[in-house]
Amino acid sequence: MADLKPRTLISVQERLRDQVAHALRAALISGELRPGVVYSAPALAADFGVSATPVREAMLDLAREGLVEAVRNKGFRVTELTERDLDDFTEIRALIEVPTIGRVARSANADQLEALRPQAEAIVAAAGKQDLIGYLEADRQFHLDLLGLAGNSRLVEVVGDLRKRSRLYGLNRLAERGELVSSAEEHLELLDLMIAGDAPAAESCMTRHLSHVRSLWAEDQQEQPEESRTGLRLRAR
Repeated sequence: MADLKPRTLISVQERLRDQVAHALRAALISGELRPGVVYSAPALAADFGVSATPVREAMLDLAREGLVEAVRNKGFRVTELTERDLDDFTEIRALIEVPTIGRVARSANADQLEALRPQAEAIVAAAGKQDLIGYLEADRQFHLDLLGLAGNSRLVEVVGDLRKRSRLYGLNRLAERGELVSSAEEHLELLDLMIAGDAPAAESCMTRHLSHVRSLWAEDQQEQPEESRTGLRLRAR
């Protein structure tokens, strides 16, 4: 029984790191943590009321996702995306995802596609509730599972990485104006077109959806606040 305590401590530490990472992602999405600004682990730890260790570990997790980058002896800088970055991400995603959606529409059976409807509905529900973390997670899972029907796991990995690096910041302002709902509903439209076997229309819908997402990025970038807010709080999931 002597080995139970260390395992328990490790488990608790891992859960705390995950909770901190979850809270940091929420802060990124809400705009509390601003692109280009350097944040120290001790300062964030003080805001959260935890030690600096789980904050550093959580920040390293976010660095692997491309959301922040380490700054030697200072902390972590929130990754700043330029208009060119966003254009490049959108172009690459369109080159990969649009033809793949057409291929899946031609090859997948209706049952495989219909199985993804709960995910598409979850995206719409999360947008309606302004559940930004839920929205992004459901959106990510839907798109990657849909692309996965093409049978190319490397393609899914590439798109997954692009999605992480092009994550929306300050998404709450868009949700408050109801602009996420129309984008969310495009997932159901896309799914219906694919189930109907209309590959050209599905490709057109996917192209429009990516353009819609890019326009949200552009508007969000223009609305970033001049100064960051403080007072972050750690909330259990």
